[in-house]
Amino acid sequence: MKPSDLDLLNSVSEPALSPDGTRAVVSVQRPDFAADAYVGQLWSVALDGSAPRRLTRGFSDSSPQFSPDGSTLAFLRSAPGGRPQLYAVSADGGEPVQLTDRHLGVSWFRFSPDSSRIVFSSREPEKGRYGTLDGVSGGAEDPRLVTTLNYRMNGAGYTRDKFVQAFILTLPDLAAEPFVTPVGRAAEGAEKKSGGLPESVKLTSWEADVQNPVFSADGSSVLFTAALHEDADTDLVTDVYELRADGTGEPHRLTNLAGSRLTASSPLQSSDGRWLYYLGQDLSETGLDFVARNTALFAAPMADPSAAVRLTEPETTDLAGGGIVPADGTDVLVFNLDRGGCELLRAGHSGEVRALVSGPRVVTGAACASGTVVVTFTDPQTAGDVAVVDPSAPDSLRVLTDFSAGFREQAGVLDLHEETHPSADGYPVHGWVVLPEGEGPHPVLLNIHGGPFSQYGWGLFDEAQAYASAGYAVLMCNPRGSSGYGQEHGRAIKEAMGTLDLQDVLGFLEGALEAHPELDAGRLGVMGGSYGGYLTAWTISQDHRFTAAIVERGFLDPLSFIGSSDIGWFFSAAYTGSDPGHVLSQSPFAQVDKVRTPAMVIHSEEDLRCPVEQAQRYYTALKLQGVPTEMLLFPGENHELSRAGTPWHRRQRFEHILRWWARWLPTKANPGDESAGAGSEPAAARA
Repeated sequence: MKPSDLDLLNSVSEPALSPDGTRAVVSVQRPDFAADAYVGQLWSVALDGSAPRRLTRGFSDSSPQFSPDGSTLAFLRSAPGGRPQLYAVSADGGEPVQLTDRHLGVSWFRFSPDSSRIVFSSREPEKGRYGTLDGVSGGAEDPRLVTTLNYRMNGAGYTRDKFVQAFILTLPDLAAEPFVTPVGRAAEGAEKKSGGLPESVKLTSWEADVQNPVFSADGSSVLFTAALHEDADTDLVTDVYELRADGTGEPHRLTNLAGSRLTASSPLQSSDGRWLYYLGQDLSETGLDFVARNTALFAAPMADPSAAVRLTEPETTDLAGGGIVPADGTDVLVFNLDRGGCELLRAGHSGEVRALVSGPRVVTGAACASGTVVVTFTDPQTAGDVAVVDPSAPDSLRVLTDFSAGFREQAGVLDLHEETHPSADGYPVHGWVVLPEGEGPHPVLLNIHGGPFSQYGWGLFDEAQAYASAGYAVLMCNPRGSSGYGQEHGRAIKEAMGTLDLQDVLGFLEGALEAHPELDAGRLGVMGGSYGGYLTAWTISQDHRFTAAIVERGFLDPLSFIGSSDIGWFFSAAYTGSDPGHVLSQSPFAQVDKVRTPAMVIHSEEDLRCPVEQAQRYYTALKLQGVPTEMLLFPGENHELSRAGTPWHRRQRFEHILRWWARWLPTKANPGDESAGAGSEPAAARA
């Protein structure tokens, strides 16, 4: 894989399944260099094994949903440079009909049980902000008076002047005469209408984000999650609420009724209306202890929601891999993160839980209808495909698509080797190695993931493929602090960052070097982003075996992070503690004077998660003490650059990373500039 092959990567959305269980619909999206945007359309996938076919031809169509009666397919469509809007089309085909024209777009929607209405989420901007007032640009807006801890979010910017609210619209007749805008004489005295769009009725108006609204089983009310309690600005607790679908009355809280303090999400009522399902993380008495708290499934009788029962064991099961999907009867489907994979589980209110799909893959979505379950997934050979759950098929999956065939044919895929190596204390560290072609000796890149409560896994990973294709052996592991291995594994570094996690990644490195004589132990690089940037910066301050490093979007100074990051007010204290001396003992910035390893610093200018000041201060400190360094800054990008940045910026990021490694660890596939010796400074200083 080369950086220019990014546009061959097709990702696949969660599936929608027709009520008769005969076909699935997914959105297939890819980065497009010509548009410098993500483009994609909806595809129909017949379960009889016939070839998939493209359904729509929009610029970017996503999030398909069938109506319960199967007559309508709704989805989100974005025009070039535009916000996603809600569209609907007859399930038999035809021209899609636009349903919304929200200023900041639509982020979520669901049908009512009778298929006549849709509830959706959308940010509601304050008047005079975000282009709602002609002639008032962003720089000319009124000042913001901030009085809360929560007021920004990475990727969204300021949030308290554009809360997410819930809306309901009645689905129009899709076969009706198209709307025609009156002109000339007909326009005189004509009522101003919204371009023929159906009326969207605002259901909520609170100073809180209303997330994942869904109709109740009988359609009389809407369930959603929000933080509406008095201390919502000082904890992480969220609740499930029920509100009448006509918007009258007060919301009725359905969770945390018996003294628990959960972050509740993904509400869903059983088809018979008797049971409420939701996901939750136990935040302890403080309402802030989020560190490595696994997500569990809860069920409560609607007649007495205080009698909620936890159906899964959070110590060993983590349902953070997705939401809740209705299954046949009163059961549900949930997604369990496990040792780099994501399993599909089926659960019922009585407590029975069983795995439907497991193994070396990441299940990314599921749908169920008429006794049939379809999934979308990624594995070492595909960035996304569709399959039917079939116990008689290999690994219980009958794969229906091959959306990554073009990528494999043109870019090629190098094998992912699963390995486990001991840490210094004997603790088993699980991970993977991707080897380049050829006999070696190969320089080694130790990659460290973000989070820290996250995981490397079985899915096709563009970064590992790009670096291995350039001649590097890529090592990826899940040290203590990662998700997917139980809460004890994840909480091992709470107030002890840079201890066991450093020990584990170095143990995996040493084990891999011993197991693979074709690896060059004298030519080592280390790199990572976010928490991976933290541990990379910490590593090169404690261990000087590495030839060079890349510190990307790093959490580098826990003290300044408190006031500059969108999550700083709770994240730093939870992970590094609150004692200043103890915090400094875990701070890469406090140890920067020990760094001798050449380090490239990569950051995005609009990153609110790990703000750019973290990178700027770290880079300046390295520069002042004479450590070879560069800082690469991306305008217009946030913390998600490597995953969701513009296609050209993602490509340029890869190119700069490979340029840095060519300078310090040249390979035959990624040769350095022979006119400048290894480790020499650039010919001219440049910003």
